[in-house]
Amino acid sequence: MAEAQNIPAGSTTAGSIAVAAESTVATRMSAPPSFDVADFPVPHGREEEWRFTPLERLAGLHDGTAVATGSAIKVAIDAPEGVTIETVGRDDARLGRAGTPVDRVAAQAYSSFETASVVTVPKDTVLTEPVRIAVHGEGGTAYAHQVIELGAFAEAVVVIDHTGDAVLASNVDYLLGDGAKLTVVSVQDWDDKAVHVSQHNALVGRDASFKSIVVTFGGDVVRLHPRVSYAGTGGEAELFGLYFTDRGQHQEHRLMVDHNAPHCRSNAAYKGALQGQDAHAVWIGDVLIEARAEGTDTYEMNRNLVLTDGARVDSVPNLEIETGEIVGAGHASATGRFDDEQLFYLQSRGIPADEARRLVVRGFFAELVQKIGLPDLEERLLAKIDAELEASV
Repeated sequence: MAEAQNIPAGSTTAGSIAVAAESTVATRMSAPPSFDVADFPVPHGREEEWRFTPLERLAGLHDGTAVATGSAIKVAIDAPEGVTIETVGRDDARLGRAGTPVDRVAAQAYSSFETASVVTVPKDTVLTEPVRIAVHGEGGTAYAHQVIELGAFAEAVVVIDHTGDAVLASNVDYLLGDGAKLTVVSVQDWDDKAVHVSQHNALVGRDASFKSIVVTFGGDVVRLHPRVSYAGTGGEAELFGLYFTDRGQHQEHRLMVDHNAPHCRSNAAYKGALQGQDAHAVWIGDVLIEARAEGTDTYEMNRNLVLTDGARVDSVPNLEIETGEIVGAGHASATGRFDDEQLFYLQSRGIPADEARRLVVRGFFAELVQKIGLPDLEERLLAKIDAELEASV
């Protein structure tokens, strides 16, 4: 059911499997989910959901001192014909329907945004080109809300690309109608000083399919919270991610899959590479199988490759099961150093050390990069990996 491999000093891996009589989706949270920021106490860093996060580097997002500064970000949406793009007010019924904020920053973001953008793919529409959403930081602080909605049996690929410099707190909602298929690629390619904290909520309809691919490279602090729940039976969710954590960066990915409907599936696979002094990556994988979720099939995995001394990984997979009527459930986590045998093999065949190192890291990430399915974006990300490696030489 569970796997935990030996890891080097400076890294931790922990996991748990629990069979419980009663629990809630807010398990391991210090306060129940709420849209009201007043329902969440200011975190002090000892709470389970904040104990890995450097609060002093969040630029005030966690304690209410971060004030929005006008046009801190610019958002440009490029969508194929047939897609509806709207700017809506806070009273729009679609906002928050996919999920409720589970921590103070997400609630602060929900309480502070002025308008939200809604991208709608109508029922039975199959897009042959991706929807591209470019979020560019112009400096300053911003709160934002984005909704992606697919009607029944619609199919779409959405790319959300974050660049520039900003302090951004946001909520992103994905609403999938029955039988819909949505692939979302969220790229965090921020400048070095950016701070990005975001909760991603996916509500997966009956027999619908949701694929999330999170790619994190830039920023000083990036803390993302992808969450999935199901609106009917037969839904499927795949959560993939890759991150490259460099010197001084803090990159944190906290996943939550709530199996609240029967005969649904989920699969999570995140991989990360770390290099440089005080590089810190955090991966939390929570899966809850509720009592009513008979026939659930779920698995989650996290792998980390530590390239240099001074880097730290915290990897915590958790699995909570409230029913014995499941197809399968498991989790795995492993963190290790660079494989000297692989390097020796490549070098013995005439490949220089730097090139051999690049090939090993590329191979480590290749499985997840190929799941993106967009050649231009795949090439860009592989080039970014190469650039990160070259900068460390």
